[in-house]
Amino acid sequence: MSFINEINHANALIVGASQGIGLGFVKKLLQDNRISKVYATYRQLESASELITLASEYPERLICLSMDITDELQISECVQQIRSQINKLHLVINCVGILHDETLQPEKSLRQINSENLLRYFQINSIGAVLLAKHLLPLFRHQERSVFATISAKLGSIGDNQLGGWYGYRASKAALNMLMRTAAIEYSRSCPKTLVITLHPGTTDTRLSRPFQANVPAEKLFSVERTVTQLITVIEQLQEGDSGHFFSWDGSRLPW
Repeated sequence: MSFINEINHANALIVGASQGIGLGFVKKLLQDNRISKVYATYRQLESASELITLASEYPERLICLSMDITDELQISECVQQIRSQINKLHLVINCVGILHDETLQPEKSLRQINSENLLRYFQINSIGAVLLAKHLLPLFRHQERSVFATISAKLGSIGDNQLGGWYGYRASKAALNMLMRTAAIEYSRSCPKTLVITLHPGTTDTRLSRPFQANVPAEKLFSVERTVTQLITVIEQLQEGDSGHFFSWDGSRLPW
């Protein structure tokens, strides 16, 4: 990574690393000798077996931490654990997000909306990210160039919304974009070397997108490895004025 070239021993944190894009980032960073430490969080141990196996292969470089992004106390405790070992981070990528699960499905119309599901979308997709920004700030308060990226979605673009539907997911990602844009302004004052951005990864072949892949052209359905490589390239090419912006997987800026 270009900004890591300036640093001898860079420290990274991947939030939501048990599977999918998060796990892909961990694998990619472990291949980069410029990265000294990779911290990786997971919510449920039973779904993090591949991550835990990786930690046993890289005991000096990969540190796995249990954290639920919807619990601020767990975020605080996790960050304290990291701060007990290092005093600065250079790359944080928040990969936590929800689109559907056993009880949650994207709404196709207003009649499917209920407040409980909306709150869940916002808690996981929006609020968790800004709580991370709150607690991680001390680890970015240094003089080395750093990036704090959060995985968003093009569906969170208000300007791009032509189809409607998916109320909770769209709105929670739009809220995420606003929260991180606002955090970027505060970070520019308190830790001006840190760029805060949101990223649209494209449609990636993960558990999150699997039920909705039928209408996706084959060339627009990315493997996890391809998505990670593309997003790392976007991060590598960031310039000083890019903090607070929303980027697609190809490096283009997306409308709010």
